[in-house]
Amino acid sequence: MQQVKHIAFIMDGNRRFAKQKGLPTLEGHRRGYNKMKEVGDWCIQRGIKYITVYAFSTENWKRSKEEVNYLMRLLQTALTKELNEFTKRGIRLKVIGSRERLSKATIKAIDNAEKETANNKKGTLNIALNYGGRLEIAEAVKKIVEKKVPADKITEETISENIWTAGQPDPDIVVRTSGEQRLSGFLTWQAVYSELFFVAHHWPGFTEKDLDGILDDYNNRHRRFGGN
Repeated sequence: MQQVKHIAFIMDGNRRFAKQKGLPTLEGHRRGYNKMKEVGDWCIQRGIKYITVYAFSTENWKRSKEEVNYLMRLLQTALTKELNEFTKRGIRLKVIGSRERLSKATIKAIDNAEKETANNKKGTLNIALNYGGRLEIAEAVKKIVEKKVPADKITEETISENIWTAGQPDPDIVVRTSGEQRLSGFLTWQAVYSELFFVAHHWPGFTEKDLDGILDDYNNRHRRFGGN
């Protein structure tokens, strides 16, 4: 049996779930947020040490102001009012993504949450906020240039050491809900050898049975990494 070290989720379909159930869009996001916490618990119970969730992409700013503000409030709740819950569970929080366009209050909450949970050892939850995969690679290149690394010394490892998830294993599994079958700029560098799973129903409807089915399927796949 292959132990999954890192699983990543594209939490798609909150709005469609709400529409399907006759609920307001914002209620769909609230349920999606609660599902994120639930799925995190399931993963930790199964010995998965790293979980990454796609919470807000650089493209999501195009949504209505009301929706964007609500999503930011939800994330601030996770980083402030519920901080004790993460510590109780032994979860370290890390927020990956660009800080441009984030409010000062959000940045302050991120800094505090990362500091307060830094010594938690049971698992790490990466929240991808204002995140784009190509942007992450561009930012890594800028860091390398700033460090004045000679061109002939730049390797794949150099880039891996300068991306936002530096020091963490690449995801073994990437899951996308709601029937879409693309990565949408999620973990562009890290997901090159990830096993991909696409779930038909929306994120708030994701179940523990779905997770176990994915892990069972993963254990039946032979990961060659370019070999035989």
